[in-house]
Amino acid sequence: MLILEKGRQENRIVVTLDADFHALLALTEATSPSVIRIRIEGLRAPAFVVLMQQVLDGWPEILTQGAVLSVQQDRVRVRHLPLA
Repeated sequence: MLILEKGRQENRIVVTLDADFHALLALTEATSPSVIRIRIEGLRAPAFVVLMQQVLDGWPEILTQGAVLSVQQDRVRVRHLPLA
């Protein structure tokens, strides 16, 4: 929970490989911070940088408003906060 609280306080976007962040946001009915969950295994740093730039460029307003994004190889699922 500390990571989400820090992200909320500093108006940041949390990037993770862990599904627990989405669950915590749903349980608390939080409206921030936005969370990007990467669901691609074995992603190397150069490819990760390109992917993150595409995600940040593709959904800037949604991420500013509060959302969770699940990023897979062939798609990005977007859900607005709060999740409940």
